[in-house]
Amino acid sequence: MSVLRGNNGPRYRHVADDTAAYETITIDKLTPIIGAEIGGVDLSRPLANHQMQEIHRALAENLVIFFRDQTLTPEQHLAFGRAFGKLHIHPAAPSAPGHPELMIIRADKDSPRANGEGWHSDVSCDPEPPMGSILYIKQCPPRGGDTLFASMYAAYQALSDRMKVYLDGLVAVHDGEESYRGTYASLGVADKPVYPRAEHPVIRIHPVTGRKALYVNRGFTKRILGVPRDESAAILAYLCDLAEDPLFQCRFRWRENSVAFWDNRCVQHRAMWDYWPHTRSGFRVTVAGDRPV
Repeated sequence: MSVLRGNNGPRYRHVADDTAAYETITIDKLTPIIGAEIGGVDLSRPLANHQMQEIHRALAENLVIFFRDQTLTPEQHLAFGRAFGKLHIHPAAPSAPGHPELMIIRADKDSPRANGEGWHSDVSCDPEPPMGSILYIKQCPPRGGDTLFASMYAAYQALSDRMKVYLDGLVAVHDGEESYRGTYASLGVADKPVYPRAEHPVIRIHPVTGRKALYVNRGFTKRILGVPRDESAAILAYLCDLAEDPLFQCRFRWRENSVAFWDNRCVQHRAMWDYWPHTRSGFRVTVAGDRPV
């Protein structure tokens, strides 16, 4: 990948990497930058080691991967998540009875809001934000309800060299208070006394790929520390606008029994609520992560 600067050319250009062929799965890339549909996998069954390794690789190379025509029980959904690590429990959202790690995702004609309407990285306010999220949608509206995903590698690469130097070493506050307080009251979920708040680097290094990614988002990032408040507000506005550039995005059209698995360490996403009064519902399993560096 390379960055282009100048008055006449784009600021960002993707250069495809040559990679070895996959042996146990198929890959259908949504865009050159982000997203791929994975074939040849039945997530309801235990996966062989080699196939799991290739799914790990596909996630690292494509940032978000999709599986069609999957029929999963809650236990199978949870088992697939645990294959990638310990599971994270959401600090605010409702969960399936008996399964605190299984977050309920639902919007219908009576909902005051839908999950994930604004651009964000899941629970980035946590001191150790989730590594990844695995969303299984069982019921879809007849049209609409797509989810958009954006590469934060690409957003970082589009920064000027001067801006990269400026941002290097800066830390920002991520706070869940505004996002979570009262959000799930309509579902009978009582507020907690305190919601997570954490300080994370503005630019983080991915622990697997070693690549740098922009790590601020409109949903949770409130302030850059160590600079005046007006400067922080201006820089955050610029970075969030950049992160949401369509050039860095793919768009996934859901069908019933589809699964999306995205890497929160280098991806932001936004769910479109354009299907009222219809229903979209499913469950999300979230894989725990570690402190950003």
